[in-house]
Amino acid sequence: MNKKCILILGGARGGKSQFAQDLAGKLGDKVLFVATGQAYDEEMHVRIENHKNSRPTSWRTLEALMGVSERIKENIGDAEVVLVDCITMLVSNVLADNGACENKEKDIISEIEDLLECVDSVDAVFIIVSNEVGLGIVPENKLARYYRDYLGRANQLLAQKADEVYLLVAGLPVELKALTVRNDQQ
Repeated sequence: MNKKCILILGGARGGKSQFAQDLAGKLGDKVLFVATGQAYDEEMHVRIENHKNSRPTSWRTLEALMGVSERIKENIGDAEVVLVDCITMLVSNVLADNGACENKEKDIISEIEDLLECVDSVDAVFIIVSNEVGLGIVPENKLARYYRDYLGRANQLLAQKADEVYLLVAGLPVELKALTVRNDQQ
């Protein structure tokens, strides 16, 4: 198997997760699905259950709210594909952890750098899903602005490392970076 990292970006309800799941199924039979979301209320609980039901039952699921790279290393087993869904919730989890939002950038960057180190050290294809939140207007409140900025920075770091990057718009994938394109050729 050729090891690679694939980043899938897009807006809410743009088809990212389904595209990632379809791709994971094509790349290997042994998939470790890394879920970063948590149910704060009943509506989110229903969303998570629906998401679980959309995945093949043969896939293993790892719930990792933070410390994702260590959790993957501890639970990789024989997985050929690691699907992380999603960085959007991971950044939210770090922001919601104790401390002021102004001081969270270092923690978020550390989480992403650890994940990228995990991509290098684990023998599996990684598919990483994240929302693109920088296309709209500037949010009116401080927390939302920090969130947008931190997630944008995380996405940039992931895109630099990724071999392939896709943007999903209305369920349609647009390839932004192909495996054959390297940073020095751009």
